[in-house]
Amino acid sequence: MTNHNLMQISAITKTYPGVIANKNISLNIKSGEIHALIGENGAGKSTLVKIIYGLIKPDSGTMHFESKFYAPNQPSAARSHGVTMVFQHFSLFDALSVAENIALGMDKPPRIKNLSNTIESVSEEYGLPIDPRKSVGDLSAGEQQRVEIIRCLIQDPKLLIMDEPTSVLTPNEAKTLFKTLEKLKLKGASILYISHKLEEIRLICDTATILRGGENVGTCDPQLESAKTMAEMMIGRILRVPKKKSSTTSEIALEVRALDRAPETLFGTHLKNLNFTVNKGEILGVGGVSGNGQDELTNVLSGESLSKKNSIKLFGKPIGNLPINNRRLLGMLTAPEERLGHAAVPDMTLIENAFLTGKTGAGLLSSNDFIKWSKTKEFAEGIIDKFDVRTPGPHATARALSGGNLQKFVIGRELIQKPLVLVVNQPTWGVDAAAAAAIRQALLDLATLGAAIIVISQDLDELIEIADRLITINAGSLSKPRLTKGLSVEDIGLMMAGTGEQWGQEINV
Repeated sequence: MTNHNLMQISAITKTYPGVIANKNISLNIKSGEIHALIGENGAGKSTLVKIIYGLIKPDSGTMHFESKFYAPNQPSAARSHGVTMVFQHFSLFDALSVAENIALGMDKPPRIKNLSNTIESVSEEYGLPIDPRKSVGDLSAGEQQRVEIIRCLIQDPKLLIMDEPTSVLTPNEAKTLFKTLEKLKLKGASILYISHKLEEIRLICDTATILRGGENVGTCDPQLESAKTMAEMMIGRILRVPKKKSSTTSEIALEVRALDRAPETLFGTHLKNLNFTVNKGEILGVGGVSGNGQDELTNVLSGESLSKKNSIKLFGKPIGNLPINNRRLLGMLTAPEERLGHAAVPDMTLIENAFLTGKTGAGLLSSNDFIKWSKTKEFAEGIIDKFDVRTPGPHATARALSGGNLQKFVIGRELIQKPLVLVVNQPTWGVDAAAAAAIRQALLDLATLGAAIIVISQDLDELIEIADRLITINAGSLSKPRLTKGLSVEDIGLMMAGTGEQWGQEINV
Protein backbone atom coordinates (compact mmCIF):
# COMPACT_ATOMS: atom_id res chain seq x y z
CA MET A 1 0.00 0.00 0.00
CA THR A 2 1.32 3.46 -0.90
CA ASN A 3 1.49 6.05 1.83
CA HIS A 4 1.26 9.39 0.05
CA ASN A 5 -1.76 11.60 0.60
CA LEU A 6 -4.40 11.46 -2.11
CA MET A 7 -6.58 14.20 -0.62
CA GLN A 8 -5.89 16.88 1.97
CA ILE A 9 -8.85 18.66 3.54
CA SER A 10 -7.96 21.79 5.49
CA ALA A 11 -10.20 23.80 7.84
CA ILE A 12 -13.45 23.16 5.96
CA THR A 13 -16.39 25.05 7.46
CA LYS A 14 -20.02 25.07 6.36
CA THR A 15 -22.86 26.75 8.25
CA TYR A 16 -26.61 26.91 7.80
CA PRO A 17 -29.08 29.12 9.71
CA GLY A 18 -28.79 28.03 13.34
CA VAL A 19 -26.50 25.07 12.54
CA ILE A 20 -22.74 24.64 12.07
CA ALA A 21 -22.62 21.53 9.89
CA ASN A 22 -18.83 21.45 9.50
CA LYS A 23 -16.45 23.42 11.74
CA ASN A 24 -12.79 23.76 10.79
CA ILE A 25 -12.52 20.11 9.63
CA SER A 26 -9.11 18.87 8.49
CA LEU A 27 -8.18 15.32 7.48
CA ASN A 28 -5.99 13.41 5.04
CA ILE A 29 -7.00 10.47 2.89
CA LYS A 30 -4.08 8.31 1.78
CA SER A 31 -3.78 6.60 -1.56
CA GLY A 32 -4.75 2.93 -1.42
CA GLU A 33 -6.61 3.01 1.91
CA ILE A 34 -10.16 2.45 3.11
CA HIS A 35 -10.84 5.45 5.31
CA ALA A 36 -13.93 5.41 7.53
CA LEU A 37 -15.89 8.54 8.37
CA ILE A 38 -17.96 7.92 11.50
CA GLY A 39 -20.06 10.00 13.86
CA GLU A 40 -23.49 10.55 15.34
CA ASN A 41 -26.43 11.65 13.22
CA GLY A 42 -25.97 15.32 12.46
CA ALA A 43 -22.21 15.12 13.11
CA GLY A 44 -21.47 16.55 9.65
CA LYS A 45 -20.55 13.44 7.65
CA SER A 46 -23.02 13.95 4.81
CA THR A 47 -22.19 17.63 4.48
CA LEU A 48 -18.48 16.90 4.24
CA VAL A 49 -18.78 14.20 1.55
CA LYS A 50 -21.18 16.40 -0.43
CA ILE A 51 -18.52 19.13 -0.36
CA ILE A 52 -15.91 16.63 -1.59
CA TYR A 53 -18.26 15.48 -4.36
CA GLY A 54 -19.14 19.01 -5.49
CA LEU A 55 -22.76 19.07 -4.34
CA ILE A 56 -22.17 21.77 -1.69
CA LYS A 57 -19.77 24.72 -1.62
CA PRO A 58 -17.98 25.27 1.72
CA ASP A 59 -17.98 28.68 3.40
CA SER A 60 -14.24 28.47 4.02
CA GLY A 61 -11.32 26.05 3.93
CA THR A 62 -9.43 24.36 1.13
CA MET A 63 -9.04 20.94 -0.46
CA HIS A 64 -6.18 19.48 -2.45
CA PHE A 65 -6.39 16.35 -4.60
CA GLU A 66 -3.14 14.75 -5.79
CA SER A 67 -1.36 17.85 -4.44
CA LYS A 68 -3.40 20.17 -6.68
CA PHE A 69 -6.03 22.69 -5.59
CA TYR A 70 -9.45 21.02 -5.68
CA ALA A 71 -12.78 22.88 -5.53
CA PRO A 72 -15.46 21.08 -7.60
CA ASN A 73 -18.56 23.17 -8.25
CA GLN A 74 -20.63 20.17 -9.34
CA PRO A 75 -20.36 16.34 -9.35
CA SER A 76 -19.16 16.22 -12.96
CA ALA A 77 -16.14 18.32 -11.94
CA ALA A 78 -15.42 15.87 -9.10
CA ARG A 79 -15.73 12.90 -11.47
CA SER A 80 -13.28 14.52 -13.88
CA HIS A 81 -10.69 14.28 -11.10
CA GLY A 82 -11.55 10.63 -10.42
CA VAL A 83 -13.88 11.16 -7.45
CA THR A 84 -17.09 9.09 -7.56
CA MET A 85 -19.84 8.40 -5.04
CA VAL A 86 -22.36 5.66 -4.26
CA PHE A 87 -25.26 7.20 -2.35
CA GLN A 88 -27.28 5.52 0.38
CA HIS A 89 -30.46 5.98 -1.66
CA PHE A 90 -30.19 4.55 -5.16
CA SER A 91 -30.78 6.84 -8.14
CA LEU A 92 -32.02 4.25 -10.61
CA PHE A 93 -35.00 3.99 -12.97
CA ASP A 94 -36.87 0.69 -12.64
CA ALA A 95 -38.15 0.66 -16.23
CA LEU A 96 -34.69 1.09 -17.78
CA SER A 97 -32.03 -1.57 -18.27
CA VAL A 98 -28.83 -1.81 -16.23
CA ALA A 99 -26.80 -0.41 -19.15
CA GLU A 100 -29.23 2.47 -19.71
CA ASN A 101 -29.12 3.41 -16.02
CA ILE A 102 -25.33 3.35 -15.99
CA ALA A 103 -25.22 5.51 -19.13
CA LEU A 104 -27.41 8.14 -17.43
CA GLY A 105 -24.81 8.47 -14.67
CA MET A 106 -21.90 9.07 -17.06
CA ASP A 107 -20.80 12.40 -18.46
CA LYS A 108 -19.85 10.96 -21.87
CA PRO A 109 -21.40 7.50 -22.18
CA PRO A 110 -20.39 5.25 -25.08
CA ARG A 111 -22.88 3.38 -27.27
CA ILE A 112 -25.06 1.00 -25.27
CA LYS A 113 -23.57 -2.09 -26.98
CA ASN A 114 -20.01 -1.03 -26.13
CA LEU A 115 -21.07 0.00 -22.64
CA SER A 116 -22.71 -3.40 -22.09
CA ASN A 117 -19.45 -5.12 -22.97
CA THR A 118 -17.58 -2.87 -20.53
CA ILE A 119 -20.13 -3.58 -17.80
CA GLU A 120 -19.72 -7.33 -18.26
CA SER A 121 -15.92 -7.02 -18.22
CA VAL A 122 -15.79 -4.83 -15.10
CA SER A 123 -18.43 -6.86 -13.26
CA GLU A 124 -16.43 -10.03 -13.91
CA GLU A 125 -13.14 -8.41 -12.84
CA TYR A 126 -14.55 -7.27 -9.50
CA GLY A 127 -16.77 -10.27 -8.78
CA LEU A 128 -20.04 -8.35 -9.15
CA PRO A 129 -21.96 -10.31 -11.80
CA ILE A 130 -24.77 -8.39 -13.45
CA ASP A 131 -26.65 -8.69 -16.75
CA PRO A 132 -26.54 -5.27 -18.49
CA ARG A 133 -29.72 -6.11 -20.41
CA LYS A 134 -31.95 -6.74 -17.38
CA SER A 135 -34.48 -4.16 -16.22
CA VAL A 136 -33.47 -2.60 -12.90
CA GLY A 137 -37.00 -3.18 -11.58
CA ASP A 138 -36.41 -6.92 -11.80
CA LEU A 139 -33.23 -6.78 -9.70
CA SER A 140 -32.88 -7.37 -5.96
CA ALA A 141 -31.69 -4.51 -3.75
CA GLY A 142 -28.22 -6.06 -3.63
CA GLU A 143 -28.08 -6.28 -7.42
CA GLN A 144 -29.25 -2.67 -7.72
CA GLN A 145 -26.38 -1.62 -5.53
CA ARG A 146 -24.02 -3.49 -7.86
CA VAL A 147 -25.33 -1.28 -10.66
CA GLU A 148 -24.45 1.86 -8.67
CA ILE A 149 -20.99 0.51 -7.82
CA ILE A 150 -20.22 -0.63 -11.38
CA ARG A 151 -21.26 2.79 -12.66
CA CYS A 152 -18.45 4.18 -10.48
CA LEU A 153 -15.93 1.42 -11.25
CA ILE A 154 -16.11 1.78 -15.02
CA GLN A 155 -14.97 5.39 -14.54
CA ASP A 156 -11.73 4.07 -12.94
CA PRO A 157 -12.08 6.06 -9.69
CA LYS A 158 -9.17 7.29 -7.63
CA LEU A 159 -11.49 8.03 -4.68
CA LEU A 160 -14.77 6.19 -4.18
CA ILE A 161 -17.15 7.59 -1.55
CA MET A 162 -19.65 5.08 -0.14
CA ASP A 163 -22.56 6.06 2.13
CA GLU A 164 -24.04 3.17 4.19
CA PRO A 165 -23.28 0.64 1.42
CA THR A 166 -24.34 -2.52 3.29
CA SER A 167 -27.70 -1.30 4.57
CA VAL A 168 -29.61 -3.40 2.00
CA LEU A 169 -27.25 -6.37 1.70
CA THR A 170 -27.34 -9.90 3.06
CA PRO A 171 -24.22 -11.07 4.95
CA ASN A 172 -22.95 -12.89 1.84
CA GLU A 173 -23.56 -9.85 -0.38
CA ALA A 174 -21.68 -7.70 2.13
CA LYS A 175 -18.72 -10.10 1.98
CA THR A 176 -18.73 -9.80 -1.83
CA LEU A 177 -18.71 -6.00 -1.52
CA PHE A 178 -15.77 -6.12 0.89
CA LYS A 179 -13.79 -8.28 -1.57
CA THR A 180 -14.54 -5.73 -4.29
CA LEU A 181 -13.27 -2.88 -2.12
CA GLU A 182 -10.08 -4.83 -1.36
CA LYS A 183 -9.46 -5.31 -5.10
CA LEU A 184 -10.02 -1.59 -5.68
CA LYS A 185 -7.65 -0.78 -2.81
CA LEU A 186 -4.93 -3.07 -4.22
CA LYS A 187 -5.14 -1.12 -7.50
CA GLY A 188 -4.21 2.02 -5.54
CA ALA A 189 -7.66 3.60 -5.25
CA SER A 190 -8.97 4.99 -1.97
CA ILE A 191 -12.40 4.51 -0.43
CA LEU A 192 -14.07 6.98 1.94
CA TYR A 193 -16.50 4.75 3.80
CA ILE A 194 -19.48 5.95 5.86
CA SER A 195 -21.29 3.39 7.98
CA HIS A 196 -23.01 3.09 11.35
CA LYS A 197 -22.08 -0.61 11.41
CA LEU A 198 -18.94 -0.34 13.49
CA GLU A 199 -18.07 -4.03 13.30
CA GLU A 200 -17.67 -3.77 9.53
CA ILE A 201 -15.58 -0.64 10.01
CA ARG A 202 -13.29 -2.73 12.22
CA LEU A 203 -13.20 -5.47 9.61
CA ILE A 204 -12.29 -3.55 6.45
CA CYS A 205 -11.08 -0.02 7.25
CA ASP A 206 -7.46 1.10 7.74
CA THR A 207 -8.25 4.43 9.41
CA ALA A 208 -11.31 6.05 10.96
CA THR A 209 -11.93 9.77 11.37
CA ILE A 210 -14.49 10.61 14.06
CA LEU A 211 -16.78 13.62 13.70
CA ARG A 212 -18.75 15.02 16.61
CA GLY A 213 -20.86 18.16 16.46
CA GLY A 214 -19.40 19.07 13.07
CA GLU A 215 -15.78 18.82 14.23
CA ASN A 216 -12.99 16.29 13.75
CA VAL A 217 -12.41 14.95 17.26
CA GLY A 218 -9.74 12.42 16.32
CA THR A 219 -8.67 9.44 14.28
CA CYS A 220 -8.04 5.82 15.22
CA ASP A 221 -7.03 2.45 13.84
CA PRO A 222 -10.38 0.58 13.83
CA GLN A 223 -8.67 -2.79 14.11
CA LEU A 224 -7.23 -1.77 17.47
CA GLU A 225 -10.62 -0.63 18.80
CA SER A 226 -13.90 -2.32 19.68
CA ALA A 227 -17.25 -1.23 18.29
CA LYS A 228 -18.12 0.03 21.77
CA THR A 229 -14.99 2.18 22.16
CA MET A 230 -15.51 3.72 18.71
CA ALA A 231 -19.16 4.44 19.55
CA GLU A 232 -18.05 6.16 22.74
CA MET A 233 -15.55 8.28 20.77
CA MET A 234 -18.46 9.31 18.54
CA ILE A 235 -20.81 10.32 21.35
CA GLY A 236 -18.25 11.46 23.94
CA ARG A 237 -19.73 9.40 26.75
CA ILE A 238 -20.28 5.83 27.93
CA LEU A 239 -22.56 3.82 25.63
CA ARG A 240 -25.50 2.14 27.33
CA VAL A 241 -26.29 -1.35 26.03
CA PRO A 242 -30.04 -2.19 25.77
CA LYS A 243 -31.32 -4.55 28.48
CA LYS A 244 -33.91 -7.13 27.58
CA LYS A 245 -36.53 -8.56 29.94
CA SER A 246 -38.77 -11.52 29.17
CA SER A 247 -42.29 -10.09 28.86
CA THR A 248 -44.05 -12.38 26.36
CA THR A 249 -47.51 -13.57 27.40
CA SER A 250 -49.74 -16.29 25.94
CA GLU A 251 -52.39 -13.79 24.77
CA ILE A 252 -52.42 -13.28 21.01
CA ALA A 253 -52.53 -9.58 20.13
CA LEU A 254 -52.23 -9.77 16.34
CA GLU A 255 -53.11 -12.71 14.13
CA VAL A 256 -52.49 -12.94 10.38
CA ARG A 257 -54.01 -15.89 8.50
CA ALA A 258 -53.98 -16.78 4.79
CA LEU A 259 -53.14 -13.19 3.85
CA ASP A 260 -52.66 -12.90 0.10
CA ARG A 261 -52.13 -9.52 -1.54
CA ALA A 262 -51.27 -8.84 -5.18
CA PRO A 263 -48.75 -6.01 -5.81
CA GLU A 264 -50.15 -2.54 -6.40
CA THR A 265 -47.27 -1.46 -8.64
CA LEU A 266 -45.50 -3.02 -11.63
CA PHE A 267 -42.37 -3.85 -9.64
CA GLY A 268 -44.08 -4.58 -6.33
CA THR A 269 -44.00 -7.92 -4.49
CA HIS A 270 -46.91 -10.33 -4.20
CA LEU A 271 -47.57 -11.31 -0.58
CA LYS A 272 -48.41 -15.02 -0.62
CA ASN A 273 -50.42 -16.86 2.05
CA LEU A 274 -48.89 -15.16 5.09
CA ASN A 275 -49.54 -16.78 8.47
CA PHE A 276 -48.18 -15.65 11.85
CA THR A 277 -49.16 -14.42 15.30
CA VAL A 278 -47.69 -11.91 17.75
CA ASN A 279 -48.43 -12.14 21.46
CA LYS A 280 -48.74 -9.36 24.01
CA GLY A 281 -45.31 -8.42 25.29
CA GLU A 282 -43.55 -10.10 22.36
CA ILE A 283 -41.21 -8.65 19.76
CA LEU A 284 -41.43 -10.56 16.47
CA GLY A 285 -38.52 -9.85 14.12
CA VAL A 286 -38.92 -9.96 10.34
CA GLY A 287 -35.62 -10.23 8.46
CA GLY A 288 -34.99 -10.12 4.73
CA VAL A 289 -33.20 -8.44 1.87
CA SER A 290 -34.81 -5.16 0.82
CA GLY A 291 -37.39 -5.53 -1.95
CA ASN A 292 -38.81 -8.89 -0.87
CA GLY A 293 -42.14 -7.56 0.35
CA GLN A 294 -41.26 -5.58 3.48
CA ASP A 295 -43.00 -2.41 2.33
CA GLU A 296 -46.05 -4.34 1.13
CA LEU A 297 -46.23 -6.14 4.49
CA THR A 298 -45.97 -2.83 6.36
CA ASN A 299 -48.72 -1.30 4.23
CA VAL A 300 -51.15 -4.21 4.62
CA LEU A 301 -50.60 -4.35 8.39
CA SER A 302 -50.99 -0.59 8.80
CA GLY A 303 -54.17 -0.37 6.74
CA GLU A 304 -52.72 1.62 3.86
CA SER A 305 -53.48 -1.47 1.77
CA LEU A 306 -56.66 -3.35 2.61
CA SER A 307 -57.13 -7.12 2.62
CA LYS A 308 -59.89 -9.61 3.39
CA LYS A 309 -61.67 -8.81 6.65
CA ASN A 310 -60.62 -11.97 8.48
CA SER A 311 -57.04 -12.08 7.20
CA ILE A 312 -55.91 -9.82 10.09
CA LYS A 313 -57.30 -9.89 13.62
CA LEU A 314 -56.46 -7.48 16.44
CA PHE A 315 -57.26 -9.08 19.81
CA GLY A 316 -59.70 -11.33 17.97
CA LYS A 317 -61.44 -8.48 16.09
CA PRO A 318 -61.24 -8.74 12.25
CA ILE A 319 -59.57 -5.57 10.91
CA GLY A 320 -58.30 -6.57 7.44
CA ASN A 321 -60.79 -4.25 5.76
CA LEU A 322 -60.27 -1.30 8.12
CA PRO A 323 -58.27 1.73 6.89
CA ILE A 324 -55.26 3.09 8.73
CA ASN A 325 -56.95 5.65 11.00
CA ASN A 326 -59.49 3.08 12.23
CA ARG A 327 -56.64 0.76 13.18
CA ARG A 328 -54.81 3.56 14.94
CA LEU A 329 -57.92 4.31 17.01
CA LEU A 330 -57.84 0.64 18.10
CA GLY A 331 -54.23 1.08 19.30
CA MET A 332 -52.34 -0.35 16.31
CA LEU A 333 -49.68 2.11 15.12
CA THR A 334 -47.13 1.90 12.31
CA ALA A 335 -43.83 3.58 11.45
CA PRO A 336 -42.92 3.02 7.76
CA GLU A 337 -39.41 2.75 6.35
CA GLU A 338 -39.43 5.82 4.10
CA ARG A 339 -38.92 8.78 6.40
CA LEU A 340 -39.30 11.74 4.09
CA GLY A 341 -42.53 11.73 2.12
CA HIS A 342 -44.18 8.75 3.80
CA ALA A 343 -43.54 8.99 7.53
CA ALA A 344 -43.17 12.78 7.42
CA VAL A 345 -44.15 15.61 5.09
CA PRO A 346 -40.90 17.38 4.08
CA ASP A 347 -42.10 20.98 4.18
CA MET A 348 -44.27 20.68 7.28
CA THR A 349 -42.86 21.62 10.68
CA LEU A 350 -42.18 19.00 13.33
CA ILE A 351 -45.27 20.28 15.16
CA GLU A 352 -47.44 19.66 12.11
CA ASN A 353 -45.82 16.27 11.46
CA ALA A 354 -46.40 15.30 15.10
CA PHE A 355 -50.11 16.03 14.67
CA LEU A 356 -50.45 13.86 11.55
CA THR A 357 -50.35 10.61 13.54
CA GLY A 358 -50.62 11.95 17.08
CA LYS A 359 -54.17 13.16 16.55
CA THR A 360 -55.48 9.60 17.01
CA GLY A 361 -53.28 8.40 19.83
CA ALA A 362 -51.55 11.24 21.65
CA GLY A 363 -54.54 12.59 23.49
CA LEU A 364 -56.74 15.57 22.75
CA LEU A 365 -54.76 17.40 20.06
CA SER A 366 -57.90 18.71 18.40
CA SER A 367 -61.43 19.75 19.30
CA ASN A 368 -64.36 20.14 16.90
CA ASP A 369 -61.93 19.70 13.99
CA PHE A 370 -59.71 22.55 15.26
CA ILE A 371 -56.09 21.78 16.08
CA LYS A 372 -54.93 22.59 19.60
CA TRP A 373 -51.57 24.03 18.63
CA SER A 374 -50.20 24.49 22.13
CA LYS A 375 -50.93 20.83 23.00
CA THR A 376 -49.48 19.67 19.69
CA LYS A 377 -46.36 21.77 20.26
CA GLU A 378 -45.94 20.16 23.70
CA PHE A 379 -46.34 16.74 22.09
CA ALA A 380 -43.65 17.52 19.49
CA GLU A 381 -41.32 18.92 22.14
CA GLY A 382 -41.77 15.76 24.18
CA ILE A 383 -40.65 13.63 21.23
CA ILE A 384 -37.66 15.90 20.58
CA ASP A 385 -36.59 15.79 24.22
CA LYS A 386 -37.11 12.08 24.94
CA PHE A 387 -35.47 10.85 21.73
CA ASP A 388 -32.70 13.46 21.57
CA VAL A 389 -33.71 14.82 18.17
CA ARG A 390 -31.05 17.34 17.13
CA THR A 391 -33.00 20.27 15.72
CA PRO A 392 -33.20 24.06 16.26
CA GLY A 393 -36.73 23.51 17.58
CA PRO A 394 -40.22 22.13 16.86
CA HIS A 395 -40.83 24.82 14.23
CA ALA A 396 -38.09 23.34 11.99
CA THR A 397 -39.34 21.52 8.89
CA ALA A 398 -38.88 17.78 8.50
CA ARG A 399 -36.55 18.23 5.53
CA ALA A 400 -34.23 20.41 7.65
CA LEU A 401 -33.30 17.43 9.85
CA SER A 402 -30.55 14.95 9.05
CA GLY A 403 -31.83 11.54 8.04
CA GLY A 404 -30.95 9.97 11.38
CA ASN A 405 -32.58 12.73 13.42
CA LEU A 406 -35.76 12.54 11.36
CA GLN A 407 -35.75 8.78 11.94
CA LYS A 408 -35.54 9.37 15.70
CA PHE A 409 -38.47 11.78 15.45
CA VAL A 410 -40.82 9.55 13.43
CA ILE A 411 -40.05 6.43 15.50
CA GLY A 412 -40.32 8.41 18.73
CA ARG A 413 -43.66 9.87 17.62
CA GLU A 414 -45.19 6.38 17.55
CA LEU A 415 -43.40 4.94 20.60
CA ILE A 416 -44.37 7.85 22.84
CA GLN A 417 -48.05 7.12 22.19
CA LYS A 418 -47.66 3.68 23.87
CA PRO A 419 -49.52 1.60 21.25
CA LEU A 420 -51.02 -1.81 21.99
CA VAL A 421 -49.52 -3.12 18.75
CA LEU A 422 -46.66 -1.47 16.86
CA VAL A 423 -45.38 -2.29 13.38
CA VAL A 424 -42.04 -0.63 12.68
CA ASN A 425 -40.06 -0.95 9.45
CA GLN A 426 -36.28 -0.35 9.75
CA PRO A 427 -36.39 1.36 13.18
CA THR A 428 -32.67 2.23 13.36
CA TRP A 429 -31.86 2.60 9.67
CA GLY A 430 -29.27 5.35 9.25
CA VAL A 431 -28.98 6.24 12.94
CA ASP A 432 -25.79 6.20 14.98
CA ALA A 433 -24.88 3.63 17.62
CA ALA A 434 -26.13 5.64 20.60
CA ALA A 435 -29.43 6.52 18.94
CA ALA A 436 -29.90 2.92 17.77
CA ALA A 437 -29.34 1.68 21.32
CA ALA A 438 -31.89 4.20 22.65
CA ILE A 439 -34.52 3.21 20.07
CA ARG A 440 -34.00 -0.50 20.76
CA GLN A 441 -34.30 0.09 24.49
CA ALA A 442 -37.52 2.04 23.92
CA LEU A 443 -38.91 -0.88 21.90
CA LEU A 444 -37.94 -3.32 24.66
CA ASP A 445 -39.52 -1.05 27.28
CA LEU A 446 -42.74 -0.87 25.25
CA ALA A 447 -42.85 -4.68 25.03
CA THR A 448 -42.34 -4.87 28.80
CA LEU A 449 -45.49 -2.77 29.18
CA GLY A 450 -47.36 -5.47 27.23
CA ALA A 451 -47.31 -4.16 23.67
CA ALA A 452 -46.97 -6.57 20.76
CA ILE A 453 -44.28 -5.36 18.36
CA ILE A 454 -43.31 -6.35 14.83
CA VAL A 455 -39.82 -5.16 13.89
CA ILE A 456 -39.00 -5.39 10.18
CA SER A 457 -35.26 -4.91 9.81
CA GLN A 458 -32.29 -5.71 7.61
CA ASP A 459 -29.96 -5.33 10.59
CA LEU A 460 -29.55 -8.94 11.66
CA ASP A 461 -27.65 -8.06 14.84
CA GLU A 462 -30.57 -5.84 15.80
CA LEU A 463 -33.08 -8.67 15.37
CA ILE A 464 -30.93 -11.05 17.40
CA GLU A 465 -30.61 -8.42 20.13
CA ILE A 466 -34.26 -7.52 20.66
CA ALA A 467 -36.58 -10.07 19.00
CA ASP A 468 -38.11 -13.03 20.86
CA ARG A 469 -38.95 -14.89 17.67
CA LEU A 470 -37.84 -14.35 14.10
CA ILE A 471 -39.29 -14.95 10.65
CA THR A 472 -37.79 -14.04 7.30
CA ILE A 473 -39.44 -12.77 4.13
CA ASN A 474 -38.34 -13.89 0.69
CA ALA A 475 -40.19 -13.00 -2.55
CA GLY A 476 -43.34 -12.25 -0.56
CA SER A 477 -43.38 -15.52 1.41
CA LEU A 478 -42.59 -15.99 5.10
CA SER A 479 -40.51 -18.66 6.77
CA LYS A 480 -41.77 -20.41 9.88
CA PRO A 481 -41.00 -18.52 13.12
CA ARG A 482 -37.96 -19.58 15.10
CA LEU A 483 -36.87 -18.63 18.58
CA THR A 484 -34.17 -15.98 18.26
CA LYS A 485 -32.13 -17.35 21.15
CA GLY A 486 -29.27 -19.41 19.75
CA LEU A 487 -29.61 -18.13 16.17
CA SER A 488 -26.48 -16.81 14.45
CA VAL A 489 -26.23 -14.20 11.70
CA GLU A 490 -25.33 -17.06 9.34
CA ASP A 491 -28.50 -18.95 10.32
CA ILE A 492 -30.62 -15.90 9.54
CA GLY A 493 -28.73 -15.37 6.28
CA LEU A 494 -29.80 -18.84 5.16
CA MET A 495 -33.37 -18.10 6.24
CA MET A 496 -33.32 -14.86 4.21
CA ALA A 497 -32.16 -16.78 1.16
CA GLY A 498 -35.15 -19.12 1.51
CA THR A 499 -33.12 -22.27 2.07
CA GLY A 500 -32.52 -24.76 4.85
CA GLU A 501 -34.52 -26.26 7.70
CA GLN A 502 -35.99 -22.93 8.74
CA TRP A 503 -38.88 -23.55 6.32
CA GLY A 504 -39.89 -26.53 8.40
CA GLN A 505 -42.00 -26.81 11.53
CA GLU A 506 -43.14 -23.67 13.33
CA ILE A 507 -41.76 -23.09 16.82
CA ASN A 508 -44.18 -21.29 19.13
CA VAL A 509 -43.31 -19.38 22.26
